[in-house]
Amino acid sequence: MLRIGLTGGIGAGKSEVSARLAAQGAVVIDADAIAREVVEPGTEGLAEVVEAFGPEVLLPDGRLDRPRLGEIVFGDPELRAKLNAIVHPRVGARMAELEGEAAPGAIVVHDVPLIAEGGRTDAYDLVVVVDAPPRVQIDRLVRRRGMTREQAKARMAAQASREQRLAIGDIVVDNSGSLTELDRQVGDLWAELRRRADRA
Repeated sequence: MLRIGLTGGIGAGKSEVSARLAAQGAVVIDADAIAREVVEPGTEGLAEVVEAFGPEVLLPDGRLDRPRLGEIVFGDPELRAKLNAIVHPRVGARMAELEGEAAPGAIVVHDVPLIAEGGRTDAYDLVVVVDAPPRVQIDRLVRRRGMTREQAKARMAAQASREQRLAIGDIVVDNSGSLTELDRQVGDLWAELRRRADRA
């Protein structure tokens, strides 16, 4: 089994790369999707979040109001740490469980936005960083996610810097161009991952 950590800043296009690797045959384990799963209605995770942050973080249907919770914790490192202490261990356990279900020779891609922030590069055989210049990230966040430029810059500032991410990358995928160019790069990346998996 080859364990890949896939990361990239908000708006860099990590999801595009992740989807293309899945189409090639990688087992993709998406940390963001699991982070949503562990706070679904009826879970212990959601109960703990409500206990910590109050019932105002719930929508009328009992689901987590993620934007509201984001507003509460975004500017406060202590509250963010409190939330992470509830969610991260559950996400880690579920990711390990899913990895355990993969075939022995699989290429397992852990799609994790915050590898640089968490300092856990040693958890992977290889770290792949999806990169785009900050102006491209901002443009995508404004056009595709409806953020203001200020909101986009604030979200980017809350993550590791571009330099910190590039410093941990064994392989960098430049996603500043077209989707056709991205297809070519991901094709090359997959060929390289297959070579390494075969050697392993």
